[in-house]
Amino acid sequence: MARKKKKVPQVNSSSSADIAFLLLIFFLITTSMDTDKGLLRRLPPPIPPDQQDNEQDIKKRNILEVLINSNNELLVGGEPMDITELRGAVKEFVANKEDLANLPERVPTEVEFFGLVPVTKFHVVSLQNDRNTQYQKYIEVQNELVAGYNELREELAKSKFKKSYSELSEDEQKAIRTVYPQNISEAEPKKYGKK
Repeated sequence: MARKKKKVPQVNSSSSADIAFLLLIFFLITTSMDTDKGLLRRLPPPIPPDQQDNEQDIKKRNILEVLINSNNELLVGGEPMDITELRGAVKEFVANKEDLANLPERVPTEVEFFGLVPVTKFHVVSLQNDRNTQYQKYIEVQNELVAGYNELREELAKSKFKKSYSELSEDEQKAIRTVYPQNISEAEPKKYGKK
């Protein structure tokens, strides 16, 4: 009599596709994706080719130079400064509440909700950094510059409208941005060297 071959029992694999699918969904939901972080900036529109490149002459008193060297040291208006003092320096420069001769000139401007108010609309905060400046330091300086503008706008919103800037209507926010326009100029990184 011939021997019968034993049949190897098969494993039921019909549910393994379901299990793999559930594991895939679980890992997709529970893992976090890296999100890119950056600076929110609205770039100026491109200059039409038929328009000449007219450089504006800006008075020296209207420019606040902020330099970061390769050692991540800050130089504001030609003077060394700690990052913790930068926000206050920007607020003082942009507001020029006492109309000082070494700070930006104030121009009477008609602003909705405010009437005729003096505005430093020609001021420019010029940021320049060395090629070897650490990115983290650059971001810290950017944050302090923007925070200076935000604090000025917040203070004006609370004094004029008795509300936070974010709670204002679009027209009210536009009026406050007219009083304190954000003019930050970023120059191409250069090689300044070490102090």
